[in-house]
Amino acid sequence: MAGKLIVIMGTNASGKSGLGVALAKRHRGEIVSADSRQVYRGLDLGSGKITPAEMEGVPHHLLDVCQPGDFFSMADFQRLAYAAIDDILSRGRVPFLVGGTGLYVDAVAEGYELSDRCPDLSLREKLETYETPALYEMLREKLPDTQIDPRNRNRVMRALERLAADDYRPGSRCPRYETLKLGVTWPRETLKRRIDQRLERRLAQGMVQEAQSLLDSGVSPRFLDKLGLEYRYLTRYLLGELTYDQMTDELGRAIKRFAKRQMTWFRREENLHWLDMTADPTAQADALIRAFLET
Repeated sequence: MAGKLIVIMGTNASGKSGLGVALAKRHRGEIVSADSRQVYRGLDLGSGKITPAEMEGVPHHLLDVCQPGDFFSMADFQRLAYAAIDDILSRGRVPFLVGGTGLYVDAVAEGYELSDRCPDLSLREKLETYETPALYEMLREKLPDTQIDPRNRNRVMRALERLAADDYRPGSRCPRYETLKLGVTWPRETLKRRIDQRLERRLAQGMVQEAQSLLDSGVSPRFLDKLGLEYRYLTRYLLGELTYDQMTDELGRAIKRFAKRQMTWFRREENLHWLDMTADPTAQADALIRAFLET
């Protein structure tokens, strides 16, 4: 029988990390983070990484597993996540997959069949010289029925790389776990306010200084820019390309646009139980989890 996995997915500033901790404490759980930036050491405030105090003693996995600048793919994440989840299950505990990176969540929950082949760096360098629309047209020529979002530069590039390596298996899935999916969000205006408050709080805590420290330690501006959101705008501010006010204004708007895209992704999920965050989401989730674990 497949092991059981509880998935908590939500937008930035939705409170999914805190909810995950509360539920894990109730159900002898451990948390596997599904965030494409929190895998990097030193990317703490900018990525919204949970602090040791906020973990409240609940073990967390897949935080700080590689150095900034290292290549880390969705296949790398899936491999490490599978190992962590299998270990949690082997010890009779309950795994919680918590995060906002939709592809990472689905890679594990849906069992995407991925390749762990290393990228062709010379091809990647060549592809980087093209604008995203041109890359997408190249993909359409090779794969006319592609379902990849034409605006998702990383996915378009990776598909082109895999096609070049004769290693593309679109749509192949082999779910490894039985899953319960819980969705976390807020009314639109409330979420916008939470995003603004969270950004203001993290700036006060030293997010600019964190980005400066990364640059000072030798992390390339290009790497930070490619991470997007906080690190992109903080880097541009520190390089003198934006004023502080421009940085905070543009970053706030970018985070809200990203949250909207996250919601678009999550709404496509089948069998996703949305939690009413304005009521008692812990009680709602607790009831669903108890029923799921008892079957």
